[in-house]
Amino acid sequence: MALPACAVRAFEPPRQPERGAPARTTCPRRHSRVEAELAESRPGSVAASVRAGPPRGVSHGFHTRPLLDKPRKASSSLAGAACAPLFVLLSRGRRRRMHVLRRRWDLGSLCRALLTRGLAALGHSLKHVLGAIISKIFGPLASVGNMDEKSNKLLLALVMLFLFAVIVLQYVCPGTECQLLRLQAFSSPVPDPYRSEDESSARFVPRYNFTRGDLLRKVDFDIKGDDLIVFLHIQKTGGTTFGRHLVRNIQLEQPCECRVGQKKCTCHRPGKRETWLFSRFSTGWSCGLHADWTELTSCVPSVVDGKRDARLRPSRNFHYITILRDPVSRYLSEWRHVQRGATWKASLHVCDGRPPTSEELPSCYTGDDWSGCPLKEFMDCPYNLANNRQVRMLSDLTLVGCYNLSVMPEKQRNKVLLESAKSNLKHMAFFGLTEFQRKTQYLFEKTFNMNFISPFTQYNTTRASSVEINEEIQKRIEGLNFLDMELYSYAKDLFLQRYQFMRQKEHQEARRKRQEQRKFLKGRLLQTHFQSQGQGQSQNPNPNQSQNPNPNANQNLTQNLTQNLIQNLTQSSSQKENRESLKQNSGKEQNDNTSNGTNDYIGSVEKWR
Repeated sequence: MALPACAVRAFEPPRQPERGAPARTTCPRRHSRVEAELAESRPGSVAASVRAGPPRGVSHGFHTRPLLDKPRKASSSLAGAACAPLFVLLSRGRRRRMHVLRRRWDLGSLCRALLTRGLAALGHSLKHVLGAIISKIFGPLASVGNMDEKSNKLLLALVMLFLFAVIVLQYVCPGTECQLLRLQAFSSPVPDPYRSEDESSARFVPRYNFTRGDLLRKVDFDIKGDDLIVFLHIQKTGGTTFGRHLVRNIQLEQPCECRVGQKKCTCHRPGKRETWLFSRFSTGWSCGLHADWTELTSCVPSVVDGKRDARLRPSRNFHYITILRDPVSRYLSEWRHVQRGATWKASLHVCDGRPPTSEELPSCYTGDDWSGCPLKEFMDCPYNLANNRQVRMLSDLTLVGCYNLSVMPEKQRNKVLLESAKSNLKHMAFFGLTEFQRKTQYLFEKTFNMNFISPFTQYNTTRASSVEINEEIQKRIEGLNFLDMELYSYAKDLFLQRYQFMRQKEHQEARRKRQEQRKFLKGRLLQTHFQSQGQGQSQNPNPNQSQNPNPNANQNLTQNLTQNLIQNLTQSSSQKENRESLKQNSGKEQNDNTSNGTNDYIGSVEKWR
């Protein structure tokens, strides 16, 4: 029986390489399946030793093997040769696919071997490191040599568990946004959400002196009555976001009805078909697009009660609110908005019953819009309403002749406008700052006694922040908006002083409630103590009691002692509160509240007694 050619070549002695030729590799890509099986069938062959791996302490390359010094013996098994014709009979495509599959299997086994050996080496090194640390700490009580195989497996399992936990942590909370990775969560269990919103110090040095009436803002807003909140929306100050909060994010007995696809919402009073909010998202631009103070004060009453007779109109309280922003950021944001095609042509600018003429208010562009204008051209226009917009929209323009610049000198006009804007802003029911979203939410809730559902979000990255300008351009923008810069400084000082005043008032109220509760508990404890003593004396009468002509003397003495102790406690606590009130300059309000709380407390104790 004739053997195939491949089997005959398998029994031939190996050819010795020529001098200077490279050594033959044992890469499975260059060997046929017959040669591999024949090599593995001999127990003492070099291939079997290579498959079993090098001896411990000896490392070979991944793809190199030593030269075969001894020829193969002819008494090898014919098992591999018998299978050779089956492999030869396969098609070329099938053989290629089997070859690729074998290569992948070899690569996977190689990766598994590398991973196993790497983990074993890591566990071995960690074992020595931990052993050295334990030996340093515990001295002769710990020895690395006594760690048996179970301890090695346990250490390897702990290392694998740690690596798995690190990988899972990176997938669950990547970066530094995870709450578990913030050290502040461990240092302060309940952080103050209103502190350092703009990355500045929570405490500041006041520049202006305001009275208690200027700082205390507590509006008795009755949503079921006739009062109305009027929102003065200045361009690019974050008024759109705040206006959405008013109609979608506020807790009401009858929430606003907002339909999908419509900007306006229906905000009716409970039990009435009448609105309590005059804003863009409730009534629309009823007085014109972005109406200013001059337009709103003359337009809102006629719009709300225009259909009623003057004698039947209710006496309403109009509570004006607005939002301000840093002038440089607001100016750049408006420039970017104008670049995208915004014109605000629908603004009426009505003042003293008429809109301005084209000579009083010229246009800065000739086409349909001013889209694509560069910043230099935007700043060069002398009639640009973006300059000092916040002062102009918050002041009473009738004091300076509206938009007629020839009524008074420019310096006097600017002074009148600034003082009018400051006065109107100070007497407004509420105003907020874009740079302090959480403080704005807090002051609004305390002013109107209305709570929002979800907290406001502070966005530090805006379109204006993406504009890179040098120091020269920034100084020019500040010069063009010098009135807005002074108004914003005034508004920021007043805003932060109001916030601190309201927080201190809240802390004082909480302290007063705690003191009243402490007094209540002390009085109840004293009453229980003396009652128990009186019951004990009644159960164990004194043999000398017959000599006492008055049997209720002990009870009267107990009552007198209780009253004296209660009076001493109330006097000491009232003196302490008076000292604290003088120290904190809280005025007479706290003393009145403390005396009222003391009288209530004494009355309750007398009632229990």
